[in-house]
Amino acid sequence: MKSPIIDINGSSLNSEQTHYLDGFFSGLHQQGLRFSDVAIDPVKDDLSSEGVPEDYSKEEKLKYRVDLNKTFSVVEKVSLTKQRPDDEETFLLKWHGLFHLAPKEDGFMCRLRIPGGYIKAFQMRELAALSREMSSGYLQITTRANIQLRVIPLEHAAEVLQRIQSVGLHTKGAGADNIRNITASPTAGFDPEEVCNVQPLCLSLAQTIISSDVFYNLPRKFNIALDGGGAVGVVEDTNDIGARAVRVKEPLCGHPKGIGFMVSLGGVTGHKTFAADARILVQLDHIKEVILTMTQVFLEQGDRTNRKKARLKYLLASWGVDAFLDAVDSRLSYPLIRLGDEEMIRLEKWNPPRAKNSSHSHLGVHEQTQASFYYVGVGVPTGVLTPDQLEGLAKLSERYGGGEARLTVWQNLIIPHVAEKNLAAFKQGVKDLGLYVEPSHVRSGVVACTGNAFCKFASADTKQHARLLAERLESRCPLDQPINIHLTGCPHSCAQHYIGDIGLLATQVKSEDESVEGYHIFVGGGFGEHKEIGRQIAKSVPFEDLAAHLEGLLVAYMDHRYPDESFQTFSQRHSKETLQGWMLLKSATAISG
Repeated sequence: MKSPIIDINGSSLNSEQTHYLDGFFSGLHQQGLRFSDVAIDPVKDDLSSEGVPEDYSKEEKLKYRVDLNKTFSVVEKVSLTKQRPDDEETFLLKWHGLFHLAPKEDGFMCRLRIPGGYIKAFQMRELAALSREMSSGYLQITTRANIQLRVIPLEHAAEVLQRIQSVGLHTKGAGADNIRNITASPTAGFDPEEVCNVQPLCLSLAQTIISSDVFYNLPRKFNIALDGGGAVGVVEDTNDIGARAVRVKEPLCGHPKGIGFMVSLGGVTGHKTFAADARILVQLDHIKEVILTMTQVFLEQGDRTNRKKARLKYLLASWGVDAFLDAVDSRLSYPLIRLGDEEMIRLEKWNPPRAKNSSHSHLGVHEQTQASFYYVGVGVPTGVLTPDQLEGLAKLSERYGGGEARLTVWQNLIIPHVAEKNLAAFKQGVKDLGLYVEPSHVRSGVVACTGNAFCKFASADTKQHARLLAERLESRCPLDQPINIHLTGCPHSCAQHYIGDIGLLATQVKSEDESVEGYHIFVGGGFGEHKEIGRQIAKSVPFEDLAAHLEGLLVAYMDHRYPDESFQTFSQRHSKETLQGWMLLKSATAISG
């Protein structure tokens, strides 16, 4: 590859300079980088607002006049000057997965893009090294089966991104108004129960998005999930687009016998909205194009004047699902297959609900499609890993598995391809790292967002509170069924508190003359075949009282449930007042005791 530089300050390059730069840019090209990714040219000299629609939001006006392909210059500037970015620069840095943590910290959180949560051992080693050398030593598995590094000093920002890219990982588009990390069934390719291995589809879709400029200026962020129909779900109905693989046992409305995808649209659980079934059946070889076309329609037609109304759900509410599908249809060379009630019933008969569908179902040891091999779900409390733990998992994967891992939307991970003879040694290795394999009914279902230790929006230290709650409830509530407890620090609902059996939304609570950390309590949420938005039963409970409240609920559940009744069903069939009474009874007992 030839260098894009032909002179320096107006003077032609000599042969030595030309040879050096040609080699330098060839190396960048081999790593999948372009000149615009590393150029220190200004973002754009002309920042005039000429031609910008007057009713655009301030963020859209900035995007309109800035060349987003040149925003790496902002990363370079911050790293070289060590000066904290201004408001506009802070917004632009998100295109590279960098989130300025001020006022909490004068540094960055770096969010990666790991499609389908699929990560190799050598990549895990490099992330562990980066965390150890250039950050606070804090890694977090997110609810999009992704990894975040915290806290990165300003001067290390550019080097961190370059090292991430050097091992085949990406950060581009991991924040701001882009398609975020694509989630997919974490057991794809080795799940005996799966309908379709969606990993190749996920990687192909992600590669198209990463390498195309088209999808880097959406009206707002956009989430895509691919469910292969195996033992472990991905909560696809909480995404803007969710695609679920289904068996088509005989020709249906022009779809051949084989594998197809059902599509759901407009999910945003932070807005208390599940994705609606679009009632279309898409062929396997068409699903990628259909997803990209749907995204293109949103890109062109989404609201750029009001960011609070800029998600896909609002376009669907304005147009209607049928009109949206018509717009998609008009761009395809084949018609979308739309299903009536009778066809939907036939599909449901062919595809009964999965036997296991909880946040716990992937933990422990499970047989693979490949004979004599197992995948092992490893529990990572609240998704937090030290560099030593991540490096240790990489070593275990290389020694006993296939040198890879799969991150999950439940903030845990899976190590596949462990031979039966190595299971005991593998499990001991996990235990030695301070992690666990065997699922527990409380601890395994606890999900927590970053919390106010690092996030300026959060009202409580959700990670620490989650650990304390899990310890207390695990020791005092001997459950015989799994339960999901989701703690989120603010209404953005990064931990999806509305879909937990118990959802906890952080808030500041007035206590005498001071404010203390506390939570609103929701119950009865669910996902998949049991999807439901949880209802609020308590408001502004100080954290010091929270454990007693939840213990009261769980004790009442064990004492008053029907045989084998889930907590979700139990909480849904009792009134708010009854549930409150059980909580307060236990709290009163705790106080008097």
